[in-house]
Formats: sequence, structure tokens, C-alpha cells
Amino acid sequence: MQNIEEIYKEYFKTVYKYLFCLTSNHDLAEELTQETFYKAVKKIDTYEGKCKISVWLCQIAKYTWYDYLRRKQEIINIDDLYEFKSEVSLEDKIIEEEEKNLIEGKLNVLDDFSKEVVILRIKGDMSFKEIGNVLNKTENWARVTYYRAKNKLKEALKNE
Repeated sequence: MQNIEEIYKEYFKTVYKYLFCLTSNHDLAEELTQETFYKAVKKIDTYEGKCKISVWLCQIAKYTWYDYLRRKQEIINIDDLYEFKSEVSLEDKIIEEEEKNLIEGKLNVLDDFSKEVVILRIKGDMSFKEIGNVLNKTENWARVTYYRAKNKLKEALKNE
């Protein structure tokens, strides 16, 4: 078993990216990442080695996020996942909003794993290897799932 400092250095970025995908907020993602590692240190003796450390940490991160939402009594909103951060003209914002609504509506054609892979890949800018690790799957699985989801979304948008 690696010591906690090595684990922190190796997996901080993965956990942070995962939480950023969930929160869409750099400061909150960083705060929750710190809280995740704090919880991991307290519960390190419960890690049985049945899954990768990154998967274990991301599970802790997910429940840390849920705890935060419960404390703040917030509800996850799909609009928060696609928040526009750049300064663009009103016309461009309207077009982007229409495209966003169209894509959001089509995400429902995907199963839960496919949605998560698409969001982690696009919003979280995660590699297929990182996505595979986070979801306790292989890199190849993440690639194939993303490719199939992308094709399914294209088909759904084409039919629109």
C-alpha cells in the first residue's frame, strides 16, 4: 500500500477533474477534493484493494458531492453542466442555448454509463484511460462507449 502522500500526488488531478465534472466550479471542486482526501485518510483502513485506488477515491468524491448537495439543499441541474463561461454576443448566446437545449434533450437517448462517459470526456476533458479508471472499466471500453454514444447522439440530432 502506498503512503497517503504518494496517493495524493498521484490521484489528486483525477479526483479534481471528476469533481469538476460534477460541480462545474473550480473552487468547489478543489474544496471537495481536499475533503475527499481527508475522508480517505480517515477511512484508509476500510480500503480492501478490490478495486483501483482511483475508483475508491472517486466513489468517496461522489458521496462527498452528494453530502455537499444535501447540506446546501441544492438539486443537480443539467443547465449547470453546460454553463457558458466565455463572453459572446447575445446572438451567439441564443444560438448556443438552442444547441445546448437540443443536445440536452438528446442525452436522454443514452444509457447512464454513456451519459457519464460523454460528460466526463467533453466537460471534464478526461482521457479515455482516466474515464475507464474512474468508472472501473477499461480504456477501450470508455472509447467504444463514447464512440457509440456520439453516433447515437448524431443520429438523434439528424432525426430532429
